[in-house]
Amino acid sequence: MTSSTRPAISQEQGAASSTILATGHVRGSRVVSNQEMCTMIDSTPEWIEQRTGITSRRWATAEETPRSMAAEAGRRALTKLDLTGDQVDAVICATVSHHRPSPSLAAYVAHDLGAFSAAAFDVNAACAGFCYSLTLADSLIRSGAATRVLVIGVEKLSEMINLADRGTAFLFSDGAGAAVVGPSSTVGVGPAVWGTASDKVETIEIEDWTEVASHPELNHPLIAMDGRAVYKWAMTTVTAKASEAIARAGISPADLDVFIPHQANDRITDALVRHLKLPDSVTVCRDIADMGNTSAASIPIAIDRMLDRGEIHSGDLALIIGFGAGLVFAGQVIVIP
Repeated sequence: MTSSTRPAISQEQGAASSTILATGHVRGSRVVSNQEMCTMIDSTPEWIEQRTGITSRRWATAEETPRSMAAEAGRRALTKLDLTGDQVDAVICATVSHHRPSPSLAAYVAHDLGAFSAAAFDVNAACAGFCYSLTLADSLIRSGAATRVLVIGVEKLSEMINLADRGTAFLFSDGAGAAVVGPSSTVGVGPAVWGTASDKVETIEIEDWTEVASHPELNHPLIAMDGRAVYKWAMTTVTAKASEAIARAGISPADLDVFIPHQANDRITDALVRHLKLPDSVTVCRDIADMGNTSAASIPIAIDRMLDRGEIHSGDLALIIGFGAGLVFAGQVIVIP
């Protein structure tokens, strides 16, 4: 067959834009106060709160698994739209807590939700995982590859805490946040600013299973982080990328209603607010206070909790940005559902 007779491949065209239609979340049911945390590590409640803004965190029970939490968060988001799993075209799970190499966590969650024919895959982008996954969902919808995408950030980090590391052990927590993303006639998910500082890839790492196997006292790989290096990187790269995300959305900081950064540390949030010169009218997320750091789950949990509390409202313009192991970053301006 010659090039002149070869049939041309057709290409689908999807929606002009996408938007988040609904959100849902669950949190680990066990409340762990700073006082209790200090019975496990050498620290004080006051020092933890001063350094991070955390007063308590949520840990999951043995029965609350990444799979069960992700499915429940997804179910709650779908229920708000009177949708069932079989009306979802793709399920994306952002997580570093799924310890089975295959199948993906998303495949299990799709099964649990009745999304038996949906595309399903995981994204490992640590604390930027939700923003990475939202970017993919937006692209799938605009390309015509999907109409509705369920994006879930989920983590069970309490199992991977290194209690011998008093500088990080108090940070991490468990939960899941979900968002149903669908077509829209107006832009609800702005252009993504994303990437990685791969020259700093070893700044945050989770041990591999071969290391765990050589230490019988361990049940899971542990998190290791150079907190000082992460803070320094966030003060330069992440602040610049946050500004870029606003500019690429074609708005100014004063046009924002809400700022929801990854809930890593209130000191980082404060620095981002100063760098962006956000006016007092912008609501700044401080969900870390009684939640802790849930990595890929922190942003969707925060969105849903802020909606529940009436701190933000449907139609608000929000800047979201995640950053973490890799060192990866991703952010965009979104419309609150």
